[in-house]
Amino acid sequence: MGKQSKHKSALQNKEGVDAPDTISKTAASHLKEQRKKSIDINTLIAAVLEGNKVALSRAITIIESMASKHQEQAKQLIKGCLPKANQSIRIGITGVPGVGKSTFIESFGTLLIKRGKKVAVLAVDPSSTLSKGSILGDKTRMESLVKEENAFIRPSASGDSLGGVARKTREAIILCEAAGFDTILIETVGVGQSETAVHSMTDFFLLLKLAGAGDELQGIKRGIMEMADAIVINKADGENLKAAKIAKTEFNRALHLYPPKDGGWVPKTLLCSAIQNEGIDKIQELISDFIAEGTTKGNFQKKRNDQNKFWLLQTIENRLKSDFFSSEVIQKELKIQVAKIESQETTPFEAAETILELR
Repeated sequence: MGKQSKHKSALQNKEGVDAPDTISKTAASHLKEQRKKSIDINTLIAAVLEGNKVALSRAITIIESMASKHQEQAKQLIKGCLPKANQSIRIGITGVPGVGKSTFIESFGTLLIKRGKKVAVLAVDPSSTLSKGSILGDKTRMESLVKEENAFIRPSASGDSLGGVARKTREAIILCEAAGFDTILIETVGVGQSETAVHSMTDFFLLLKLAGAGDELQGIKRGIMEMADAIVINKADGENLKAAKIAKTEFNRALHLYPPKDGGWVPKTLLCSAIQNEGIDKIQELISDFIAEGTTKGNFQKKRNDQNKFWLLQTIENRLKSDFFSSEVIQKELKIQVAKIESQETTPFEAAETILELR
């Protein structure tokens, strides 16, 4: 041990190599100038309407921004793009982590593009509750789809918004539609209340499941089963195929226990193997039948109208909540009441009443 202690450890801190001052200053100056440049919203809107994906990405960034300087620009973007929106099919896709959502979306999106569609994927990545960070790895996972000319993939951090859905996902849908994308795929985080939020902004809600992994029991939960317009059992290949067929029968039985949806649509269960590209075409045909039936009976537009009403009320609620908690008086009293709760001087309900009286 004595001899070994004389050897220098391989784990040592080394001084880094500083970048040349000339390069650093030039780069910093260039970055500063870029930030100073004001965005011409009318030019940006025109580029989005022409289908420019770079402009679309920049527009969504403005929409998602929490900065006050971007709020007015966001309003102008939505106003300028809205007349060209609402011409797409919006499909929500959810499922527990590990079910293969990204692989399925890549396979499904590629099929749609081959059939002449323009596909936009709004994939919401979970944000850490501690660091608030997000991996945003969907572009990495969808290597083939991201290379398609008629595909657009936008990963967004879920943050602390409703159900894990990105705060401005609904506005991003409008921008994508205005850019000419006729099929919008919205991937949820797959946890918590994300399904409820996505269901409230899509035309067709697809639930991905696994067989033979104890996942069948999760499918019997009333809420998610009632929302699903179709259940797709993924990874139905090889040794999993037999278990997938059994699960399909179980899910079909469970679906018949629930009342029919508006218009009489009865959700169906399908099998697929996204990695093998098997069964994907049948899913696309099922969705087409659903849209055609809903359009004929008038349910399609009724659902869109109901969603607009929901988001009107949701927006008002969010605005009131934001304004309430941004008040300095409320913030000050909130700290006082939290301290009283911790010292057992009051209850959360009494504290809430005290704070609400200040509004």
